[in-house]
Amino acid sequence: MSQVVIVADSTADVPQAMLSEYGIHIVPMRVAFGEESFLEGIEITAEDFYDKLTKSRDLPTTSQTSPSQYVEVYRKFMLDIPGASIISIHLSSGMSGTYQAALLAKDMLEEELGEELDITVIDSLCATYGFGLQVVHAARLAKQGLAAKDIATQVIDLGKQRRLYFLVDTLEYLQKGGRIGKAAAIVGTLLNIKPILSVDGEGVIYAVDKARGRKRAVARAIELFIKDFGDHKDLNVAVCDAVNPEGTEEFLTLMAEHFTLHEVVRTSIGAVVGTHVGPGTLAVFVWPA
Repeated sequence: MSQVVIVADSTADVPQAMLSEYGIHIVPMRVAFGEESFLEGIEITAEDFYDKLTKSRDLPTTSQTSPSQYVEVYRKFMLDIPGASIISIHLSSGMSGTYQAALLAKDMLEEELGEELDITVIDSLCATYGFGLQVVHAARLAKQGLAAKDIATQVIDLGKQRRLYFLVDTLEYLQKGGRIGKAAAIVGTLLNIKPILSVDGEGVIYAVDKARGRKRAVARAIELFIKDFGDHKDLNVAVCDAVNPEGTEEFLTLMAEHFTLHEVVRTSIGAVVGTHVGPGTLAVFVWPA
């Protein structure tokens, strides 16, 4: 059976220890403050990014990896591991053109070589560790020796079972990025409104609810998870924070009062997603154990 290589873009926010343990290959995206450009997770850490973000008057810009860069990634694995299958998992097509860039790269390489290639490109329909959990699951299955086709099927199924909520601490970055109007951001800030966001079946961010104050927003998000999973109490959970480790621990403590938590992952929201949600954000992803 051929080896299966797992590729993902850097917005998966998979902890470094997991990347090393499972041999996951990350293709970095870029974030730029004016003329300064950085490869996410390589040339700038999450902590350094948020420090720069809070000091910058203008919102940084982000850029996806080009199709030609993915061509080189796929070509390298084909040369280094002859006969390998490649599974490439990416940020939601509802938020970025990264998935389309990877698909185009596969087409370009097939046209160049004149043959169909064993490359499976998957649209995660999610962001940050919401698809990072799919990436890690794929890598674990690959390590167990499953075929690429079976891994892809399980990865897509896992995405359908995943539930998630984002708690945004400030409306400033949603407003700067054009997600909400300036007037709504000002009123929301004055009233201490905390939006609760999620991602729909098309991989697009939408507002689920809102609460006045952080504690009420956390309590409401947990109520939503209780509604989502009903009597199913055995769950895995990942909490991704934007320089908000205290919020992570608070959320996990409250979740443990209602569910039996099995795998628990703590990670940081990286620069690309962080550009649009800002510091203080919590993203919570839950899936059946």
